[in-house]
Amino acid sequence: MTDGTRRDEPSTQELISRMSEQTSRLVRDEVRLGIAELKEKGKHAGVGAGLFSTAGLLGFFALATLIAAAVLALDLVVPAWAAALIVAAVLLLLAGIAAWTGKSEVDKAKPPPERTIENVKRDVDELTGRVNHAE
Repeated sequence: MTDGTRRDEPSTQELISRMSEQTSRLVRDEVRLGIAELKEKGKHAGVGAGLFSTAGLLGFFALATLIAAAVLALDLVVPAWAAALIVAAVLLLLAGIAAWTGKSEVDKAKPPPERTIENVKRDVDELTGRVNHAE
């Protein structure tokens, strides 16, 4: 070749075409890999959630057994009906304390976020002030 070009090298158009094909293939492969990873993570998350549920259920039964043990222990000192009544009263007291504490926490969250509302009002005033001055 006398014009300085070599025939064994691909043209710019061929190189761009190859790059486009390879980029498309790379993106498709990455998407497939991402989907496979998400499926694997989802499977682990599902198994983990199931195990947490099992732990919660077993913990509930353990607590119920401890409550029964408390009734049986008190039965050694007072009649069974009185032991059950005492344990029930303690449980109701604890439930009431938890409900009262929970209600006070919910009440703290009820009003809208005052600082955010004030910031938004200030931002709106700032923007409308700029618009009014621009007119």
